[in-house]
Amino acid sequence: MAEMHPAVANPVIEFRDVSYAAGSTQVLSGVNLQVQLGETLVLLGRSGSGKTTTLKLVNRLLSPGAGEVRVRGVPNTSGDVIRLRRGIGYVIQDVGLFPHFTVERNVGLVPRIEGWPDERIRLRVEELLRLVGLAPEMASRYPHQLSGGQQQRVGVARALAADPEILLMDEPFGALDPLTRDDLQREFLSLQQRLRKTVVFVTHDLREALRLGSRIALMEAGRLVTVLTPQEFLRSTDPWAAAYVRAFGEGLESAINRGTS
Repeated sequence: MAEMHPAVANPVIEFRDVSYAAGSTQVLSGVNLQVQLGETLVLLGRSGSGKTTTLKLVNRLLSPGAGEVRVRGVPNTSGDVIRLRRGIGYVIQDVGLFPHFTVERNVGLVPRIEGWPDERIRLRVEELLRLVGLAPEMASRYPHQLSGGQQQRVGVARALAADPEILLMDEPFGALDPLTRDDLQREFLSLQQRLRKTVVFVTHDLREALRLGSRIALMEAGRLVTVLTPQEFLRSTDPWAAAYVRAFGEGLESAINRGTS
């Protein structure tokens, strides 16, 4: 029996026996999972394990073939999908910035769609650039004038622009060099300590999962194997979790609770 935490009364996100197939390929099977208010739940697994599919089911980029995904206590199919997505920040590895928009226009995209006045948008963009560690003068630049790490910071700022309760992050730091990745992990921890968003974070890197996650949901071949805190993960007797720990070697304890130091 996989090690799991008990259900919470009012999860922000809940998967109820969710399955998903792409054609004849079964991608997810019988996933039951809860994400608690203010936590960072990491979806950890190999390529093809179903991590990104699980993430995309939250904001209805995909729809389950069976089961139900609930967001804020109601099925995420019960309302307008555009309203759902505007209330959920989304950050991907390739950032997805609009190349013909300045940083300011990229970050202010959702607030502008929401009808915010120009001055409020300008102030929000300035606030967010400071929050993610970018200088105010970056606002007038275009994505091609930024480094990879700077683009990723802009992507995080854009996801936070309308102050969503939920943030989905799909291997956001995976394509960056080790030093930049370390910097952005530190920045993420600092932001989360201040903002307390409900975050679902996809990675295949155990060290990243241990460092950033409140809990780690390990996936394998479309199934949820176990859900554990970082400390529990390192001590787990579950064969899949133990295999991850062996594969990543010694020194994993140091990845936990490093904070922003």
